[in-house]
Amino acid sequence: MTDRAPSRRGPQPPAAAPQSDAPGLPARRLAATVIDEVLRARVALDETLDRLIPPSGLDAADAGLARAIAVTAFRRLGTIRQALDERLDRGSPRHSGLLEPILTAAAAQILFLDVPDHAAVDLAIRHLHEDPRSARYAALGNALLRRVVRERDAILAEAEADPFRDTPDWLAESWRAAYGEEAATAIALSHREEPPLDITAKADPALWAERLGGILLPTGSIRLRERQAIATLPGFADGAWWVQDAAAALPVRLISPAPGERVADLCAAPGGKTAQIAAAGASVTALDRSAPRLRRLKANLQRLGLAAEVVTADAASWQAEPFDAVLLDAPCSATGTIRRHPDVAWTKTEEDRDRLAALQAKLLDAAAGLTKPGGRLVYCTCSLEPQEGEAQIEAFLARHPQFRRAGASAAEIGGLGAAIDAKGDIRTLPQHLPGGTPRLSGWAGFYASRLIRL
Repeated sequence: MTDRAPSRRGPQPPAAAPQSDAPGLPARRLAATVIDEVLRARVALDETLDRLIPPSGLDAADAGLARAIAVTAFRRLGTIRQALDERLDRGSPRHSGLLEPILTAAAAQILFLDVPDHAAVDLAIRHLHEDPRSARYAALGNALLRRVVRERDAILAEAEADPFRDTPDWLAESWRAAYGEEAATAIALSHREEPPLDITAKADPALWAERLGGILLPTGSIRLRERQAIATLPGFADGAWWVQDAAAALPVRLISPAPGERVADLCAAPGGKTAQIAAAGASVTALDRSAPRLRRLKANLQRLGLAAEVVTADAASWQAEPFDAVLLDAPCSATGTIRRHPDVAWTKTEEDRDRLAALQAKLLDAAAGLTKPGGRLVYCTCSLEPQEGEAQIEAFLARHPQFRRAGASAAEIGGLGAAIDAKGDIRTLPQHLPGGTPRLSGWAGFYASRLIRL
């Protein structure tokens, strides 16, 4: 929503706030607070939800509703913003408190969620009354949301005709330049769909696919058919498997860790790739500079019954005896995960991408020093941006002539040769890996390159 100069008539007087919460209002209140915080502070949506839901005291149903509203709002933020902006004659009011996030949460419900229109509108207006800065615009908000209800079909038809409506311009331009118009369009459309849920089994994936009623993918990952509470599924408490996007599981296949080998997993948290390496029987050192994230990694390994040496350090300066193999899953803009983390599209910028690319180069140079002669170095990012993938490896090879590419083969990744580029690197796109339904199709956008130290 854009800024709007105050009307000459001045704001409407605020109505009295309700004396007690209406059913469903706490969930909407939390959703709007989360939307506001993520956009204002550019913090991760999942982390914000995980931090704010417990102290809110919401029951499971209301917590789930708050999460659904917030996730949907970011997944379709471009459509929602345009729908609201086009129906505000003079733009969004300045100094209007929580007006924008409250209206965004309400529009997400009206347009995309199975919520009664009257509940979405009435509870949004109640919420506006609670904030002195937004209460004076309650009448405006009421009229605007009721217009969105009346014009819902037209709003959705316009959005359907514009595949990039929910993609920031800089990302659309980047994807067009890298992959062409058709592929860029497919990427943008895939991000509108709910993501699949994949898991990696510690052993015998065919057995666990059958037990969980899932789909055994060609790469060995298991795709769950239905959304369920993860911790209640068979095998979770026993440590038989862990949640991991199918594309994120591919880089360890390039390492092909063997029992007795020493492998370094740099920037390892939360530990899915560490678990893969340990399950293969290699001796793995998991390094990350974030102690809180490493605590989560340790907890995951403990549940899985797997062992690793865990080190809290900065991979850019850490020194150790060279390893047989090094995996660098570098910090990146994470644009390949937008389908699962839709806030990324709205909290990351071109400047973030370029800043992270500089860090990736520094980390790659450090990883080179940790790779022994004849050893493998696998670099990967969950980014769709070539600056963080293909261009990064070309620059690295120019700096380090003692390394050469060792291209991936289709057999190493379940026969999915379409995910291997002309130079032998892995490049997955969100629209790859078709399934029976949109939700069961696709995977994260990932890049991975295997290098050998001569």
